[in-house]
Amino acid sequence: MIVMQPVLEILTPDGFDLWPVAEVQPFAFFALHGRLSSAEVGTAVMRIAGCNDVDPDGDRPPRPADPLGSFLHGLLTFEHLFAAGGLRVADTASGTEFLPGCCDGLEDWRDWYRLTDGDGVLGFGHDPSPLAERTGDTLRLTVDSERSDSPVIELPAAELPSLLAGVERDLTDFLALATGWAARYVPDHRAGVSAALARVLDLPA
Repeated sequence: MIVMQPVLEILTPDGFDLWPVAEVQPFAFFALHGRLSSAEVGTAVMRIAGCNDVDPDGDRPPRPADPLGSFLHGLLTFEHLFAAGGLRVADTASGTEFLPGCCDGLEDWRDWYRLTDGDGVLGFGHDPSPLAERTGDTLRLTVDSERSDSPVIELPAAELPSLLAGVERDLTDFLALATGWAARYVPDHRAGVSAALARVLDLPA
C-alpha cells in the first residue's frame, strides 16, 4: 500500500513559550492532518512561523517589539512564505520511505501535479536528493538519486491524482484546526495567521 502525507521538518521546540507545543523528536517529519491535538497544531504553527522568522527588509513594516508580534512578523508580512518539508511517500509493504530533501518546501506540494499530465522529472531538494520520474504509466520515486543503490518506490501513475487529493484533504483539515487554534492562542492575529497558513499550504483561505 502506498501512503502519501504532507509533512513538516520539525526542529526541537526547547525554550519556546509563546503558546503550548507538543514534545516532538527534533529533525523528524511531522504529518499534518485533521486529528492533531491543540499542542501539535501549536508545534506546526511554531515551525511554519519559525521558517519565516527573519529580519525584515524591503518595504515590509518594522518588526514589532513584543515577543509574539516579533515571532509572527515574517509569517504575517512576507509575500512568499516557506515551510520546510514536503510530501512523504511510504510503501507499507517494503517499509521504504520517500522523504523531502533539504530546502524542499511544503508550499510547493502542488508541483506533484505536473506528473499527472505525462512524462516528467521532479527533484525535491538534496541531502538526500529525492527524485520522482514518470515514464509512461509508471511513477518511480528514487529516495536518493545520488546513490546508485538507492531504494526505489514504484507505483502506477494513475494512482497519483487520488493520492494528491488525499494530501489536499489532510491539509484542508489541518487548516481548519489551525484556524480554531489561532482564535484561542493568538486571537489578536487570528485572521492574519489563518490567511498566512492558507497561503503557505496553497489552499483557499
